[in-house]
Amino acid sequence: MADTSLGTAEQLRDPNYTPAIYKAIPLGIQHVLAMFVSNVTPAIIVAGAAGFGFGSNSPDFPELLYLIQMSMLFAGVATLLQTITIGPVGAALPIVQGTSFAFLPIMIPLVAGKGVDALAALFGGVILGGLFHAFLGTFIGKIRFALPPLVTGLVVTMIGLALVQVGIQYAAGGVPAIGTPEYGSLLNWSAALVVIVVTLGLKFFTRGMISISAVLIGLLVGYVYAILVGILSVDAIASSWARSAAFALPQPFKYGFEFSAAAVLGFCLMAFISAIETVGDVSGITKGGANREATDKEIQGATYADGLGTAVAGCFGAFPNTSFSQNVGLIAMTGVMSRHVVTCGAIFLIVCGLIPKVGGVIRTVPIEVLGGGVIVMFGMVVAAGISMLSDVNWNRRNMVIFAIALSIGLGLQLEPGALQHMPETARILLTSGLLPAALIAIVLNLILPEELADEATEEVSGGMTGHGHGSLIRDDHV
Repeated sequence: MADTSLGTAEQLRDPNYTPAIYKAIPLGIQHVLAMFVSNVTPAIIVAGAAGFGFGSNSPDFPELLYLIQMSMLFAGVATLLQTITIGPVGAALPIVQGTSFAFLPIMIPLVAGKGVDALAALFGGVILGGLFHAFLGTFIGKIRFALPPLVTGLVVTMIGLALVQVGIQYAAGGVPAIGTPEYGSLLNWSAALVVIVVTLGLKFFTRGMISISAVLIGLLVGYVYAILVGILSVDAIASSWARSAAFALPQPFKYGFEFSAAAVLGFCLMAFISAIETVGDVSGITKGGANREATDKEIQGATYADGLGTAVAGCFGAFPNTSFSQNVGLIAMTGVMSRHVVTCGAIFLIVCGLIPKVGGVIRTVPIEVLGGGVIVMFGMVVAAGISMLSDVNWNRRNMVIFAIALSIGLGLQLEPGALQHMPETARILLTSGLLPAALIAIVLNLILPEELADEATEEVSGGMTGHGHGSLIRDDHV
């Protein structure tokens, strides 16, 4: 329920309204707390996949600190593009930007086991993909027809399915520990379970900001638990804090720039999905906060900011940015539509990004503790995809499209060796599972006829025709 002490009902629905600064700053920091863990997690996962992340003992491990720092800094910069705007860039709405999970299935195969050297091609893809993403803003409204809930729900589900393995590996001790006696030990799992239990408890039995920040609080409790049981030492925390600078500016093209066809194609294709996600978030903000539909100008400006924010981030060593859906829910909860509140949060993120000591502390979070949070977050990605799929009319046509796309996409992801004779670019794109599934679903949805005979799927469904609320409910099947 909206807090009327912040302003009148009309003021709270106005994106241009500014509450008193002493109230606006805490509200802005709330937005940062709601997305903080999700924002830095992709950097940790990419570093782990590349081989210089947690537990790797790699001499390049300190580079993780820089990636975390840039994740915070450029999430803040991209958010400012949305709230303050520059010309047509930005929606002038309280949109919070952050590092996107959606691109992880593309980034992981690009860097897998290649170390810091792989980052030049990765960030080349981020920059060019971001520019393409911005270009989509010129006609974003005209491509929405090609991405109905069947496609977007499938893609989001595939993103979650591609990442759930990461959570289990982290909770058990991390990839570097695989094959050692410590991997999967009760001690490791206990830290992850503490995070999961605390997170679920707060989600279900509290309300307001505590519930929204449940993952962050769960990680803090898990962090303390790790210190108490000896997984993490106070000396290690002090050492990381002491070695981290008090202030540091970003370095343009720190990892270089390299053109990789796989990276560019992957990021450009995923830009379609990310753009549609942003359209949904903009619509959710205007409906939930102001009880109106989003304008074409707002949708276009938000997409421009998405893409340009990503391109600028890539120049300095940060990953693709997108609008964060959890903050849409926070606006509905507080009833405060002010973009200037989110501007305060963006400035807070930028300040954190300029202080490496913040990243130095994040870097000490034990991988088992992070695993507990990741299990919850990536599981929620799968759940969000299934929720989108609930809007699908589950007739036999859509069942066939979903079946083929899921089978091929998930199958290639689980058995990448099946593509060992493909060129490297094609192999990287296909083994993500995400892109082939999305492409198959989009193409089939556009070319297949709307009607499919009732008996057409009986021979392959084993009698399991489903009993959802789509067009499959029929008297002769009850």
